[in-house]
Amino acid sequence: MSLTPRSFFRVVAFAEAVTWTLLIVAMIAKYGFDAGPVPVKIAGPIHGFVFITYALTALVVGLNQRWRHRRTALAVLTAVVPYATIPFDLSVDRKGLLDGGWRTAASDDARDRGRVDTLLRWMLARPAAFAGVFVAGAVVIMAVLLVLGPPGSWGA
Repeated sequence: MSLTPRSFFRVVAFAEAVTWTLLIVAMIAKYGFDAGPVPVKIAGPIHGFVFITYALTALVVGLNQRWRHRRTALAVLTAVVPYATIPFDLSVDRKGLLDGGWRTAASDDARDRGRVDTLLRWMLARPAAFAGVFVAGAVVIMAVLLVLGPPGSWGA
């Protein structure tokens, strides 16, 4: 089985919803059953990393599938609302917006001459390099966010 834009997006969208469940259960355990901070300290970073992975996946798949900027931004924003990635995923799949393979070669489309599309094609043509850059990007974003602290403390 090859990893297509459709399979990549759908798996990560589902994983994002699953980690929402982990986080919600951890919060119920902490606040409803006085389980202490440990459940949230475990589920929070897991959800955070998958959230970042989903956002990067939505960006890459949106670029590859040539979604409008608004649709790509909506895809990223669905991760903020618990379980919203699932109806979004079903919607874009039903509309055929996840169909096709990775764009690894230039076409006659004028957009293929842009820097972003050229870089995307170059990376997608080198799956190992793409995977490394993708994971490294997610790790760097996660590390920066961990240094900043929990979202509720950013303005404090």
